[in-house]
Amino acid sequence: MEIEIPEWAKELDYAITVCDREGVVLYMNDKAKSTFADSGDMIGKSMFGCHNENSMKIIHRLLDEGGKNVYTIDKKGQKKLIYQTGWKKDGKIRGLVEISLVLPTEIPHYIR
Repeated sequence: MEIEIPEWAKELDYAITVCDREGVVLYMNDKAKSTFADSGDMIGKSMFGCHNENSMKIIHRLLDEGGKNVYTIDKKGQKKLIYQTGWKKDGKIRGLVEISLVLPTEIPHYIR
């Protein structure tokens, strides 16, 4: 499946990974590739091999029903925000997008 990713996404300082409905990775920006460098080039490969059973249930639910899965993790001394949601074409879910970004130690919070 061909997807259109804007060129500006390539060098962002947060990771973007896109997969299709079968969990096959279609796109990883530079940050995502460096984050998962130990796994080798994941484009064209299934992402299900690197997720546990609970994670796979969540992914399948997102692919079937839509919605989002948002959480934080601590990894290698950094706190990260993970945001997963379906991407659509012609109103139908065609796969998932995951955005992963490092959160600063101190982060302001505003009420507007």
